Amino acid sequence: MTTDSHERSDLPPHEVRVPTPDGGRLWAERNGTGSPVVLLHGAGMDSRLWDGVVAELARHHDVIRYDARGLGRSTPPGEPFSDVEDLRAVLDHFGLRRASLVGLSMGGETALDFALAHPERVTALALVGASVSGHVWPRSPELSAYATARRERQTATLAELELSIWAAMGRTAPGGGLIETMVASNAERRVVSEEHCVVPPARDAEPHLADIAAPTLVIHGDHDHPEIAVIAERLAADIPGARAETIPDADHYLPLRTPGRLTELLLSHLS
Repeated sequence: MTTDSHERSDLPPHEVRVPTPDGGRLWAERNGTGSPVVLLHGAGMDSRLWDGVVAELARHHDVIRYDARGLGRSTPPGEPFSDVEDLRAVLDHFGLRRASLVGLSMGGETALDFALAHPERVTALALVGASVSGHVWPRSPELSAYATARRERQTATLAELELSIWAAMGRTAPGGGLIETMVASNAERRVVSEEHCVVPPARDAEPHLADIAAPTLVIHGDHDHPEIAVIAERLAADIPGARAETIPDADHYLPLRTPGRLTELLLSHLS
């Protein structure tokens, strides 16, 4: 039987391995009670991104976070897979008809694509430093170097560029140590994962943002890459009724830089 999780008793956090349609396994953790919320991390990261927000969110919600395919503690892909289908597998495994989705970067893109494909299953959206399928990124030396490192499997260079471009506030800023650890441990894994992730040509959310029906909050940090601010502005303008917030003193790794302020915004939006 599927539920919206309101019937759950007060259970401690527990870890599970969610089966995927092609035989993979996604590491996931469920924590708390209340209306369901699923947290989706970005590329080159894993679910530790949400360490600073899970405990407080779980005081009010049934919170599920998981490692995307091939990252963190999830199994590497051996054949093509869909991150949108993986998200559906997570919801189905936990018996959830509907849930709110909180996605950062790649996770935000997945959440948007899922909301367009399965609008009846999304209660609310929170897009944090989100990318969006169909967006054309400007050309720049740093982004070109980043793309080359991914394409040529230069994992050490990729990790360095991930930190310099996306974690620009550095190691001494809050969460710096964990960010470096996540990036280093996932650099090689992300290359394999991205090579197997299938994005259909028709998956192009940017022209269809007006079709998003779920209440949407758009958040980005004031120290994030400039193009993230451009995307955030587009999301807020084109998604009906969307609300936008800029958080000071945060780069792309916003949940680890300013977990308190992010949690406040999420709880207000998801209530």
